Amino acid sequence: MRKKLEFKELLLIGLLLFGLFFGAGNLIFPLQLGQESGSNLTPVTIGFLISGVGLPIIGVAAVALADSKSLFELSMPAGRFFAYFFTVLLYITIGPGFAMPRTASMSYETSLADIVAGSSMSNTLALLLFSLIFFVLAYYFSSNRANLIDVIGKYMTPLLLILLGVLVILGLINPMGPVAGHMPTEKYITSPFTKGIIDGYNTLDAPASLAFAVIIIAEIKRMRISEPSAIATETLKASLVCLVGMSMVYVALAYLGSTSHLIMEAGNNGAYILALISNHYLGRFGHLMLGLIVTIACLKTSIGLITACSEIFLEIFDNKITYKQYCMIFAVVSFLIANLGLSKIIALSLPVLLFLYPLSIALIFLAMTSIKIGKRPTVYKWTLAFTAVIAFFDFLKATPEFISGSALSQSLLKLPASLPGFELGFAWIIPALIGFILGLIIDNTRNKSRI
Repeated sequence: MRKKLEFKELLLIGLLLFGLFFGAGNLIFPLQLGQESGSNLTPVTIGFLISGVGLPIIGVAAVALADSKSLFELSMPAGRFFAYFFTVLLYITIGPGFAMPRTASMSYETSLADIVAGSSMSNTLALLLFSLIFFVLAYYFSSNRANLIDVIGKYMTPLLLILLGVLVILGLINPMGPVAGHMPTEKYITSPFTKGIIDGYNTLDAPASLAFAVIIIAEIKRMRISEPSAIATETLKASLVCLVGMSMVYVALAYLGSTSHLIMEAGNNGAYILALISNHYLGRFGHLMLGLIVTIACLKTSIGLITACSEIFLEIFDNKITYKQYCMIFAVVSFLIANLGLSKIIALSLPVLLFLYPLSIALIFLAMTSIKIGKRPTVYKWTLAFTAVIAFFDFLKATPEFISGSALSQSLLKLPASLPGFELGFAWIIPALIGFILGLIIDNTRNKSRI
């Protein structure tokens, strides 16, 4: 068996990983933070790259190094209950709960929202019809397991990047305004670096990396790499290709967003910003072309997510629901949620992300440490339990005002308020480390008593 991949093969695997990660959120959030961060553009962008690129790449590498076949198997040392709970929550979040509806809403905002605004058709009806067609196509291709994902990934994603490259070049030659030359919005005035890290949560890529890693590892195995250490090494190499590509794209998009503040008012979502920028430089043709490419790219992502969610639910649940029926369920739920609109989907997803991300990061950390100390159930359980408790408070704090502002919620939120980083969403780090150390001590004590 081979020990390593050729450069061309590594590049293809890196592009595949890029294609899996690069969906709706990867376009809209860098533009929005670029526009709103103002003079704090640099620290915000660096924070965004850490959570939006660094963590996902570490996640992919962690799964490969832990030699796990699926997210469910990766979570099993913490117990079957946690494995089921976390796997279902993560796949619903990256699937029909938030990410899949966002692909349709993102496509609509980029391609048709501006046109509908100047017509007699209502925005609600237009989004309903567009998302219906979008998810009918997504269901058709995912349920038939066609090879459209590969075709679009090879041709349409590069075409999207080429068009974005054209916009960036035009932005460099003829800037819409000065870079980081305006006051940041209120959100980015204090702690811009940590706010950038939280913004990176919205891409959903760190949790998704735990699911996508299995796809990458399977592709590497198809190329006749079989030894676990070699698989982990080649996965890491391919991940670095993805890291460089995504970082360059994010910085370019943040730059475009920063220079766009003179041609539009602040407060728009990233899809609308992208549409106005393309229209500014390329006119109506550029707007329509960009909308078409983004729609196809998002459709590819949606097909992949429906397929991934259906396969994992089919694997972990012993019921009579077939693969195609799961595809139908996820497509219908995504269609319904998509009609809430892009801004509402983003707002509603934040509380769940603030709960899910700490658990994802903790699991990635445990997978990395298991290389040296093994997969110790006691260590997993204590670490994740301490993390989950504080992550719940982060979730509660980010819920809508009628929940977070209630007397009960306010009383509960007083408990972790004194922890370092609570206001910024990082209070879970110290408890997670305490849980990890306690788990090690308890596990070592038990092992000694057995000798």
